[in-house]
Amino acid sequence: MVCSGSRNISLTLHLKPAPFQPESGKCVIHYFAYGVDMQTDLSSEQLEDLLNSRDVIGASVAVVNDGTVSVVSAGLRDVETNELVNPDTVFDAASLTKPLVSYAVLQLVESGVISLDEPVAEYVRPLVADDARSQDITVRHLLTHTAGLQNLRDKEQLRIFYTPGSWFSYSSLGFMYLQMAIEAKTGEPFEVTMRRLVFDPLGMQMSSLEWNDALATDEAIPHESGAPVAGHRTPSANASYSLKTTAKEYGAFLAAALGKARSDKQPWRDWLSPAVMVPLGSIIHLEGLPNAFESNVGWGLGWGLEPQFGTFFQWGKMPGMRAFVMGSPRSNSGFVLFANCNTGLRLMKPLAEIIFPGEHPAIRLLLEEVTE
Repeated sequence: MVCSGSRNISLTLHLKPAPFQPESGKCVIHYFAYGVDMQTDLSSEQLEDLLNSRDVIGASVAVVNDGTVSVVSAGLRDVETNELVNPDTVFDAASLTKPLVSYAVLQLVESGVISLDEPVAEYVRPLVADDARSQDITVRHLLTHTAGLQNLRDKEQLRIFYTPGSWFSYSSLGFMYLQMAIEAKTGEPFEVTMRRLVFDPLGMQMSSLEWNDALATDEAIPHESGAPVAGHRTPSANASYSLKTTAKEYGAFLAAALGKARSDKQPWRDWLSPAVMVPLGSIIHLEGLPNAFESNVGWGLGWGLEPQFGTFFQWGKMPGMRAFVMGSPRSNSGFVLFANCNTGLRLMKPLAEIIFPGEHPAIRLLLEEVTE
């Protein structure tokens, strides 16, 4: 669903802007900091073809290669106005918020502000007061999705489903509790912590967990079944899902994450070490010990992992928005995808085939488990 006159835009980001250079009808902006300028392996023509063939309205993809961030955008940010997606278009990151939160948390661990293994209930109220197991939940449990909590509360009663640390079951609720712990330890609002530890150091000036009117200038409109739906404008930060950002700025975070992933110091050494494997064929598994586990899909301290291939990942899903990120410390490369429609995750597999050729059991699992 790309308009016939759509304009493709690609951008390569380092630090210092160089002059604009037209290239084969594309808008290509190069930024240089060090080393040799590297072009993305993904062309804007390829991305537009993928959007058309997968019925995706608009998307922006950042590819990271040895510290260079290249952004390719195509399609529409709003089908009603025919406005185009570009490298500065702001998307809902949804659960791609979580890896940024883990990046901040591990900095707090490194500086001694918070402990991975101290029970959170020692400094914030337990989530389930009448269940003693709630007293045992740690930051490590919350980052690895092993706290025994449901994914979303909705209308369900809040409860502990299993002894913390027993197995993996994806929980957005756990990251909301993690936010309470961070705010208690730092004594500051969560958005302030994220800006101090993540956004400002990485130059992510158009990124925020709280809505502000500056984000509206180039905001991607969510779409369900091809039609615009109400946008997501969260007034206060939520560590589980509320990040608004651009592909360009998330690419800057991904580049920083790849750098930390190669550290031999704790806690970064454990960031991408599998603490737990995912139950076979099930991202959410609350009732009863799993009978079997994925052989090559696990979880570290805030990232999903493909241990055999040395890759990490996270997906995001909100009404009318989809997102996906994957990185490889071995090749010091990765990519992030933002799409403004419910079909956006159809792009995961073909993009990975272009950028990370080979088998990806995490993508296979997500295509089975995450609905459109």
